[in-house]
Amino acid sequence: MAKVIVLLPIIASHLAIFTLFSAFTTTIVAGADSDFGTTKTQNLYRLKKEKLTHFRFYWHDIYSGPNPTVVPIVNSTIKNSVSGFGFISMMDDPLTLEPQQSSKLVGRAQGLYGAASQEEVGLLMVMNFVFLEGKYNGSTITILGRNKALEKVREMPVISGTGLFRFARGYVEASTHSYNQTSGDAVVEYNAYVLHY
Repeated sequence: MAKVIVLLPIIASHLAIFTLFSAFTTTIVAGADSDFGTTKTQNLYRLKKEKLTHFRFYWHDIYSGPNPTVVPIVNSTIKNSVSGFGFISMMDDPLTLEPQQSSKLVGRAQGLYGAASQEEVGLLMVMNFVFLEGKYNGSTITILGRNKALEKVREMPVISGTGLFRFARGYVEASTHSYNQTSGDAVVEYNAYVLHY
């Protein structure tokens, strides 16, 4: 019994040293998640309080005239398709404050969209809103989602951004202001709600 009493402090001290060493090793390993990535805390990037910003502007998708802002790059091969399934267009559309194309330019919508539905007009939209005005100049937000173009209001997600919109998320609502069936030209009002730091 005396041997057990003498051994208890020694075992306890070894256990304490082992526990400290294990905790130290775990701390070192936690900082090095893998060969190519490490976990960081948000404070490292000095992120401020998250805020919600609302933008409203008009997107001008112009197929006609001498300076189109959108061009078809793949045409649908399906005859008499009501949805245009398979077509793809590339855009560099102006974003203006008002529906008139001559109003103040605040940015550009750069990307592409394609008909991704066989049964209805359902577009896959992949675009960056590149801001050219004020404190947002040079920053972007990225939209990736489904646009049911014939509905009155369509919602698509904001999945990211750059500049002032790093780590951004949110959504946009699109509603058609005007559409010319002959030329394909469209003006769409966008309301973007973006959470960012």
